[in-house]
Amino acid sequence: MKRDSSYILLSVFALFILSSIVVYSQNQSRREYIMKYKEIAIRQMHKSGIPASITLAQGCLESGNGNSTLARKGNNHFGIKCHQNWDGPTIHQDDDKKNECFRKYSKASDSYIDHSNFIRYRNRYSFLFNLKPTNYKAWAQGLKKAGYATDPKYANRLIKIIEDYQLYRYDKEVLHSKHRRKKIIPPTPTQLQAVKKFIPTRSSSFYNISNIRTLYTRNKVTYIIASSYDTYESIAKEYNLFTHELLRFNDLKENRTITNGTIIYLEKKRKRAQKYLEMHIAEDGDNYYDLAQKYAVRLSSIYKYNDIPETVLAPIDGEEIYLRCKKYR
Repeated sequence: MKRDSSYILLSVFALFILSSIVVYSQNQSRREYIMKYKEIAIRQMHKSGIPASITLAQGCLESGNGNSTLARKGNNHFGIKCHQNWDGPTIHQDDDKKNECFRKYSKASDSYIDHSNFIRYRNRYSFLFNLKPTNYKAWAQGLKKAGYATDPKYANRLIKIIEDYQLYRYDKEVLHSKHRRKKIIPPTPTQLQAVKKFIPTRSSSFYNISNIRTLYTRNKVTYIIASSYDTYESIAKEYNLFTHELLRFNDLKENRTITNGTIIYLEKKRKRAQKYLEMHIAEDGDNYYDLAQKYAVRLSSIYKYNDIPETVLAPIDGEEIYLRCKKYR
């Protein structure tokens, strides 16, 4: 009987050791992870402008080279939490707090796409896109500055991974590829949203030219920057428009007070935002009307693209607001 018990114990112990060895052998190395996901990171650089080196280094660090529970069970390689607007599958895990909600994806590539959108369309990361795509050190430091992670050594850890595995080669590969010459890498948010001066000429038949203002364009729509001394009636008269017409151009049904710096569009806004501005991720204080004015998109289009009733005035923090219909995303 004792022999049988000893045999059973030895068998259980052997199985435990064997299973431990199997589990350990299944762990993916950092180099294996990089080789597996480098093409996805490169594709995302073409689409979003985020350096492939940064994406891969973050993936390595955040997912433990693809071995973390989030990565294995939820295909979540970047530790992106649910936030208020997430209505997809979820996975729970202790993090800053116990049992926190994280996004769960059907495949790893979806996690990479969501990571690109998370950085590309959040205002607090917009300054990163003014950096050179090859300046991985500045990108790593910028991510830390923007609050992507609380680890004080986060930037240095990213830089070490990039340099240890020469991930910067992928950034250079993208920039020197035939795709770069075709300008597939998108412009920066600053370039997209930059206010471009429109110099009016006497040949313009669309407006009664004003000598005291400068006309600007955004999303190919002409506008002015008004002051508190203006009214919609006075601006309409100045540009030979009807007041109700000017209000309609600005998604208004009735007059409202104009404050300094208010953007007033002098023609109908467009149905969709500029290319590469597929969405806006809402932050506290945003409302749909202001977003329509910010991107020169008709308010009705924003409601339509997001299947939102017009009675809803503001999105919740973190909500993804589409600015272009599915056909043009």
